[in-house]
Amino acid sequence: MDFVTVRELRAESGKVWQKVEAGEEIVVTRNGKPFALLVPTAPTELEDKLRALRWARFDRLISEQHKRSVEHGLDKMTMEEIDAEVAMARRERRERHAGGR
Repeated sequence: MDFVTVRELRAESGKVWQKVEAGEEIVVTRNGKPFALLVPTAPTELEDKLRALRWARFDRLISEQHKRSVEHGLDKMTMEEIDAEVAMARRERRERHAGGR
């Protein structure tokens, strides 16, 4: 895996595309932080690669939500408590929307 800055990508895009075409993965950085990922693909692989990236993102978000729920003690809520919270949130949303009309 190679790293290039946004500026390098603009100035030397031909070199970067050659590396991607050769099978390398490129991390594009902006202000020293990862910004984008360039990975080689083929038309027959595109959907599988996108699905894998989306699944990894979804899995990370679920893990973060679970961690937050544990930190706040929400993982101990009963289904009745959850249902009550959902009902209250829906009621508040209806009231906000009704008040704006």
